[in-house]
Amino acid sequence: MTGFIVRRMFQAIVLMKFVLIFVFLLLHLSGDPARIMLPDDATEEDIAELRNEMGLDKPLLTQYLIFFRNVLRGNFGESFEHGESALKVVLEHLPATIELASAAFIMSVIIGLPFGCIAALKENTVYDKGLMFGAVLGQAVPDFWLGLMMILFFSVKLGWLPPFGYGEPVHFIMPTIAAGVFHTARLARLMRSEMLEVLRQDYILTAYSKGLAEKVVLFKHALKNSAIPIVTILGLDLALTLGGTVITETVFAWPGVGRLTVAAIHHRDYPIVQAAVFLLALGFVGINLLVDIIYTYLDPRIQYR
Repeated sequence: MTGFIVRRMFQAIVLMKFVLIFVFLLLHLSGDPARIMLPDDATEEDIAELRNEMGLDKPLLTQYLIFFRNVLRGNFGESFEHGESALKVVLEHLPATIELASAAFIMSVIIGLPFGCIAALKENTVYDKGLMFGAVLGQAVPDFWLGLMMILFFSVKLGWLPPFGYGEPVHFIMPTIAAGVFHTARLARLMRSEMLEVLRQDYILTAYSKGLAEKVVLFKHALKNSAIPIVTILGLDLALTLGGTVITETVFAWPGVGRLTVAAIHHRDYPIVQAAVFLLALGFVGINLLVDIIYTYLDPRIQYR
């Protein structure tokens, strides 16, 4: 087990090095970074001064080595828009994104898993068909459209909920629904599929034939043996929600990393973009490592060699 964790951590470090290369190249994908960052009326002297200040007049490999050394020190440069450390600005906005992603994740778990189980146990009944129709609809509705419709109905027309804001529990309701509906629907469909497959296995029939209570069969045998794909999709959903709340944060003016990144791109604030992409990628890699470790506890048959 320890060897596996060490190997996976080494793989994660290698992956993050490739992420750093991509983050570094963000500055150069659209042409001369100095000309992009400065306004259109900037003089050649201003451009040359910025190149010298950022080290853009050095060879590309040298620039990357300097960038890599600075990142190891937690330095992504100074934000042009905020006038302070880019990493500090991103970290200040990170809690809002984590809170929204966590709320959407919890919503998907407490709704998607039970609904999927109910649909499997009530296969081909009106409950199953109704829940699966709702799940398909939930996956089909775009999150930005759902967010706008909720603002129009619950905020503008009814006045029940604030259209934007942050800090109070009421501010979480609509952003959480918009960010979590797709993942809830997908989890419910996957849970139903896995439960149906497990419930048809011989060992489940044997458990029933021994006279075990239905709750024991479901929770001790069926749920545990369907947990591997569920944990996989839960880890993926958490990572995607953490890095994919850009649209939701923009629609609801949520002060998270996603909205900050959109604003940074608009203002050509590349140090902010680099720091945000790196931190979100780090979170994604960390969650996937955690999921791989959980596998070994859920199923002892899994052997990592």
